[in-house]
Amino acid sequence: MAEKAKKPSTYSAKDIQVLEGLEPVRKRPGMYIGTTGPEGLHHLVWEIVNNSIDEAMAGHAKNVQVELLKDGGVKVIDDGRGIPVDIHPKTKKSALETALCTLHAGGKFDGDSYKVSGGLHGVGVSVVNALSTYMKAEVNKDGGAYVQEYKRGAPQYNVKKVGTSKKNGTTITFYPDPEIFPKTDFDLKKILDYLRNQAYLTKSVRIDTIDYRGEIPSYYSFYFEGGLLSLLDYLLGNRDSLHTNPFYAQKEVDGIDVEVAFVYTDEVEAEELSFANNIYTPDGGTHLTGFRSALTRTLNDYARREGYLKESEENLTGDDVREGIVAAVSVKIREPQFEGQTKARLGNTEARAAVETAVSEALKEFLERYGADARKILEKNILAAKARKAAKAAKDTVLRKGAFEGLTLPGKLADCSSRKAEDSELFIVEGDSAGGSCKQGRDRRTQAVLPLKGKILNVEKARIDKMLLNKEIRSLVVALGTAISDQFDITKLRYHKIILMTDADVDGAHIRTLLLTLFYRYFPKIIEDGYLYIAQPPLYRVQKGKEFHYAFAEKERDVFVKQMGGDGVTIQRYKGLGEMNPSQLWETTLDPVNRVLKQVNIADAVETDKMFDVLMGEAVEPRKNFIQAHAASVKDLDI
Repeated sequence: MAEKAKKPSTYSAKDIQVLEGLEPVRKRPGMYIGTTGPEGLHHLVWEIVNNSIDEAMAGHAKNVQVELLKDGGVKVIDDGRGIPVDIHPKTKKSALETALCTLHAGGKFDGDSYKVSGGLHGVGVSVVNALSTYMKAEVNKDGGAYVQEYKRGAPQYNVKKVGTSKKNGTTITFYPDPEIFPKTDFDLKKILDYLRNQAYLTKSVRIDTIDYRGEIPSYYSFYFEGGLLSLLDYLLGNRDSLHTNPFYAQKEVDGIDVEVAFVYTDEVEAEELSFANNIYTPDGGTHLTGFRSALTRTLNDYARREGYLKESEENLTGDDVREGIVAAVSVKIREPQFEGQTKARLGNTEARAAVETAVSEALKEFLERYGADARKILEKNILAAKARKAAKAAKDTVLRKGAFEGLTLPGKLADCSSRKAEDSELFIVEGDSAGGSCKQGRDRRTQAVLPLKGKILNVEKARIDKMLLNKEIRSLVVALGTAISDQFDITKLRYHKIILMTDADVDGAHIRTLLLTLFYRYFPKIIEDGYLYIAQPPLYRVQKGKEFHYAFAEKERDVFVKQMGGDGVTIQRYKGLGEMNPSQLWETTLDPVNRVLKQVNIADAVETDKMFDVLMGEAVEPRKNFIQAHAASVKDLDI
């Protein structure tokens, strides 16, 4: 039977869909808030809070309060001027309704109402309105109290006056729409971290938070008069500054307010936070580029002039001068150009020039005024440069070694036969005994095994040149195939599952922590791309007759014992992987069908970084305090 001829498709004006009002936001929420995941959900709070902070930056608000309501809503209250409620000449509606129900309508486009701003009325608050099941706006302004309510962005009535008021301010209450967001639970810690930064960046403004979701409400309050210097103290935490006086500069350059603070620590990692109009820019931007450029150039000029660098020596690099720095850079600019609606990166070219000018002038004066501090900073920079050169030589040695060894690879590595990274797994195993069982029990086609002897070097306390002198680490670097540091290339990773397999005891946990530190500091992309895992070998083998089960925890063990009747049940406790024979290791830990793997991820890079500093760094006191604070919550301690 012949096919029926297809009707030709048409494409005309009737096929063009016009989305009105706030419909585009609900249709494509990712275009406005980046994602409908947790980051996008919390971005709703940031948009409302930013409007209140804008009032504070403009000098009209002193207090902001954020409430997490018991029924899942969020209420933000400020004592600013209040959103205007009079009739808008163009829309013929209340300015409040215009701002909350119309995209790209607000008081921050003409440059008169707000000199600088982070949130944008009409862009931020209207988007929040569109993505909420319910929103309520309450305004106290010019002696009156006004209110309007909305459902999924649609006003339920005209703005109405409900009474009189002797104060000014705006209160916004909203409930995120579960049709848009898979999860609508707000993370208190994430909110507090954001509000803390806002308090640091907006001097003398009080920001209160009340969480009503628990049985007893919890209260938090932030108020700082020191600006970025206060933020610097917080970022330093338990670490000591390398020099006595912190660097601080605040200056207006071509209409841009620039504020910068930094100190050096005796560590290797740099920690730099940047903000534009109080918006945290995690991806940096032109303001951070300007700071880095000024820092590198000014320190090099000073080092040449004062004889720290000889004529024959090369300049310090950007990495040299930023090693161990803890810095915060903030700019307030009239028309910020953010890359993306979520404002992760600043794009204004004039911001770079303004920060460069402000930092260059202030840093030159700082170095001249505080000679002892300048000496300590330059000595740190020069030591970093020497370590960089030594590290390059060490890396070159490792890379040459890897190239010469080719696919035979290092040491005791038992490689798999597959050459497809997506099919290949590397088990990093503790000790020769476990390594032997693992090699015998594995699937040789897809599973490689690299036994490590003893505990590897703690890379949190060592530079890369010393790190690469460690035989076990060198073997691992070559086995991965990615190279390291500036020559790292994730596309050359030889295995798409790298599995840490250590004993279920204190030593095994220590070795696992050392390996995690190594990957976090030098192979973060492997973690970010989801290639790092932790094996979960069983702790017990419960057997009665020919029936047996493996248990991964005491509760599971007890359940099996009860199920099997109790009497005549034998329990084997595995202290180490080497106690398992190859077949047991295969069926419990190697077999993809039965095994349990935990994927390693970095939920909060800054907090993770601080935790590695505390647990693996040089300073003993922070580690002692941490252990004392968490001693009561420790479970399953192997002694």
